[in-house]
Amino acid sequence: MRMSHTTGSSSRRWKALVFISLAQLMVALDSTIVNIALPSAQHALGISDANRQWVVTAYALAFGGLLLFGGRLADKWGRKPAFLTGLIGFAAASALGGLAGNEVMLLGSRALQGAFGALLAPAALSLLSTTFTDVRERAKAFGVFGAIAGAGGAVGLLLGGVLTEYLNWRWTFFANIPFAVIAALGAWFVVREPEGGRNRSPLDIPGVALSTLGLISLVYGFTRAETSGWTAPSTLGLFVAAVVLLAAFALVESRTKEPLLPLRVITERNRGGAYASLGLAIIGLFGVFLFLTYYLQVVQGFSAIRTGFAFLPIAISFSVGATQIGTRLITRLPARLVMAPGFAVAALGMLLLTRLQVHTSYWGIVLPGLVLLGLGMGAAFMPAMSLSTNGVQPRDAGVASAMANTSQQVGGAIGTALLNTIAASATAGYLATHVGRSRLVQAQSLVHGYTHAIWWAVGIGAVAALIALTLVNAGRPGSTTVSSDSGAKDSEDEAELVSVMH
Repeated sequence: MRMSHTTGSSSRRWKALVFISLAQLMVALDSTIVNIALPSAQHALGISDANRQWVVTAYALAFGGLLLFGGRLADKWGRKPAFLTGLIGFAAASALGGLAGNEVMLLGSRALQGAFGALLAPAALSLLSTTFTDVRERAKAFGVFGAIAGAGGAVGLLLGGVLTEYLNWRWTFFANIPFAVIAALGAWFVVREPEGGRNRSPLDIPGVALSTLGLISLVYGFTRAETSGWTAPSTLGLFVAAVVLLAAFALVESRTKEPLLPLRVITERNRGGAYASLGLAIIGLFGVFLFLTYYLQVVQGFSAIRTGFAFLPIAISFSVGATQIGTRLITRLPARLVMAPGFAVAALGMLLLTRLQVHTSYWGIVLPGLVLLGLGMGAAFMPAMSLSTNGVQPRDAGVASAMANTSQQVGGAIGTALLNTIAASATAGYLATHVGRSRLVQAQSLVHGYTHAIWWAVGIGAVAALIALTLVNAGRPGSTTVSSDSGAKDSEDEAELVSVMH
């Protein structure tokens, strides 16, 4: 009977992984799927050029700003109720976006998607963390989850191109609904979470207000920098506000008895290193998505759907890196010796993309660059996501998961704004020093800007590898040191996990 029960529990866990991963895929797709459809939606609803950025920005602000709050709500309510609420809300917001008849309705739906995504994403990751505690099962589960989380953006570009070209832009919203319905029904019947894992403490209202406003100011600051410039008063004001608000948040959290974000979650060396290296690596990944989209469509003249297919190799290689390389190596090597080489290989892929020219062959440069980037990021992403929730008390799993998502959201915002600004400046400099405004010169100036920015992405990727090598998994393999914030209840399981991970 015991064996049968164990087998049944194991089967339930893997079924749960399917529905958790399906929800994660929906969130990952939504980070890029709408971008391809944006020109069509803008034309259909009469959105001005000045306001079109808000279709992307409204989602990013709500998602990035509310993640810590969403993570803590998942800890308080329970991960499963938060997961189901996030799914249902995300589906409803997507339906609203697909039915939008004007600009306000579309922007409101995007903000609602971001808000429910901020509840859904940390609930999904923390459910995964509390469901899979066996070392080898955890490695496999996080390999699958990491592959989907990382490759979803590239798949979103492909799906967005297909839906926009063969149906219309509204289906980039409606496509979320079947994902959400299937994931919600499956989770209702299959997903279980451990008893006693909820955080019953009162909600830290000052922490919620300061963190939400601080993160929104930070993400919006980088968005404003992209459109208005780094020295614009509005940009500087947002950055100053972000620094003041987040500093006040850190002070409040260090003094309150029941903080929104216990500082032990981020100051533990392994988790802190995972958050930092992951956030930096995402800067380069988002930069490559951005510039290659421009390069293929504007310079090479690819259609939306052809551009989507051009990104398919990075989705496939990311999945291979996460499920075949990261998953197999993490049980044999210290995590730093998987993450650091992974980020380094990804940087090598970006280095190859710095050789882009106006008439560069996709097969000779772009394809191998994407494959290297995908393999490296996939291999590194899996242990990074696993470490981001490793060793925390069950009642803090949601907010630890939220920190992993926050590092990616902030990294994405920085990557888009910083690298785009660098590219625009380099393009302007090239045009200033080259005579004529022929189509060839203009194309050369654009490519010069893209490659100049990608060089920065290479350097940032190298820093991510260095941080992973020096901060993550301190200690020798076989160490059984457990994080200081681990509770007695789960210290034995964590000791076994850390002994393998280290």
